[in-house]
Amino acid sequence: MEKKAGEKALWELLWEYDPNGLLVVDLEMRIRVVNPALCAMFRTVPEKIVGRHARDLRGDTQDLKDVWETNTVIHAKEKDYPDYGLHVREVIFPLKSHNLIACIVVDTTHEMKQREELQKIKNQTIQRVNEVVDKQMKVAQEIASLLGETTANTKVSLLQLLKTLERE
Repeated sequence: MEKKAGEKALWELLWEYDPNGLLVVDLEMRIRVVNPALCAMFRTVPEKIVGRHARDLRGDTQDLKDVWETNTVIHAKEKDYPDYGLHVREVIFPLKSHNLIACIVVDTTHEMKQREELQKIKNQTIQRVNEVVDKQMKVAQEIASLLGETTANTKVSLLQLLKTLERE
């Protein structure tokens, strides 16, 4: 398939529509490539971040350096970006032949919020169950107390009746 002048490469088209963010940095940790999804996540535009140091966008860059130095891939690293209200899962890998490091950023903020909401519901349910059990125990203790008192009164009354009958 031939590419016409001014036409974007297939990979560029794919990355424009991919919901996952793409960040590519050079060995000096300067941002070289970003896609629209990454820009949307970090509320920016390529013109503002391409050429800047990666720490300006993601804070710590040690994991990027580690991937390069060890020639390994980091799969599914979870990271929070509180300034952007983001929780993401990142895949970071070296592109040795190009002296670049790539990071695919998957926005998992919605999933994290759902997990937090589910945990909140679980905690509330546990609290309610404990409250019901505590209330049932209190009621059972009150019933037992009343039953014990009634039994004691009955015993006293019966003993008095026996004494009365024995005197006759």
